This record gives sequence, C-alpha cells and structure tokens, in this order.
Amino acid sequence: MQSRPTLAIIGGTGALGSGMAMRWAAAGYPVIVGSRAAEKAQEFAKTIQAGNGAPAVRGDTNAGAAAAADIVVLAIPFSNHDATLAEIKPVVAGKIVVDAVVPLVPPKVAQVQLPPQGSAGQIAEAQIGDVARVVSAFQNVGAAKLQSGGPIECDVLVTGNDKDARQAVIDMTNAIGMRGIDAGPIANAAAAEALTSILIGINKRYKVDCAGIQITGISA
Repeated sequence: MQSRPTLAIIGGTGALGSGMAMRWAAAGYPVIVGSRAAEKAQEFAKTIQAGNGAPAVRGDTNAGAAAAADIVVLAIPFSNHDATLAEIKPVVAGKIVVDAVVPLVPPKVAQVQLPPQGSAGQIAEAQIGDVARVVSAFQNVGAAKLQSGGPIECDVLVTGNDKDARQAVIDMTNAIGMRGIDAGPIANAAAAEALTSILIGINKRYKVDCAGIQITGISA
C-alpha cells in the first residue's frame, strides 16, 4: 500500500476532530491528535483504533502535532482560530493546512454571519498563506456522523488557491468514504461556511440529525 501522509488533527479531542481522527486512523493514515494540553491529547489518542497498517494514534500539543505532520487539519472553534493559526504558523511551512472552521456566532448559529474578511478560510489564507498551502473543507459534515463509524452520504466542498493541495484533500476525503468536490479558490470557502448555518437550521426545523449536502450531475 502506498504510504499515506501523517495527519495532525488540531482540536482532535473535540467532537469534530475526534471523528476525523477516528476515520482517518481506521483508513490507514498515521494520525496525531493535537490539543492545548499534551497529556489530554495523549490519553485521548489511546482510545482511537488504528487500522489498515497505520501506526498507533499519538497525542501532542497543537504545535507539536503540527510540526510532526505532513498535513494539518484545524477542527477548532472559531473563537480559537486566530490564536491557533499564530501558534502553528512557525511549523507549517510548505505543508497543507486544512481549515474546517466555521464562523458561527452564538446564539444565532442557524443564521449566516460571516466575518468581515469573508470566511474563516480566507482569514487562514491571509494569516498563514505566505508559508502554508491553505485549503478549506469539511464544514458541512456533522461530527455525529463522523463519530458513528457508519457510511456518510455527504459531499465535501474543497476550496483553496493551490490546485494540487485541493486534490490532496479530495483524496483524503474519498479515503474515508465521502466524496470530495473541487469547489475552486479559497474565496469560495464563504459559500461552504455559510451552508453550515443553513444546515443547522434545517436540522432544527425538520427535526433531523446532521443534514448534509450532495452535488448532483457529477459521476463518482
């Protein structure tokens, strides 16, 4: 089997990040769980089962995990976004950084409230895009679906200014049973991030759990 890149899941002990770590570890990716507290990450990593020849999942600080990985995934609250970007910037030169952050503004999380910069993805591009290859993805996949271990019938919109980096993230998406869709440059991240609030509203109004999106007209 072709070697897979090592993934750091920053915020990997949270709901979304833990689901991502579980899925990629099971698919055979080497995974490092990142947290602000190394001990917390290390203890949590022991609960995740690796599969398909992957090494045991390990834990580290956010910066330590990012430094040791080939691809870094941000699965953190928007309130921690700026600080985390500043923390990892010194160790992500040349790496793909996948921003899964959604700029939700409580209490009206079902209302689209994008930041003045346009999106979390664009903020990441502005802050670390001079050193890293920023890609935005995974905003529209519910944490509960990732954690369930079952099939996920959702598409993932992947945006970024580096076409090869987008394709790498599409490959990662396909590897865990979803379909990655090339959605163009990072400016388009605003559309995917806005959809999260719309999906939260749909969940509430229709009393469903983890509504997702699928793009029609494209063969698998």
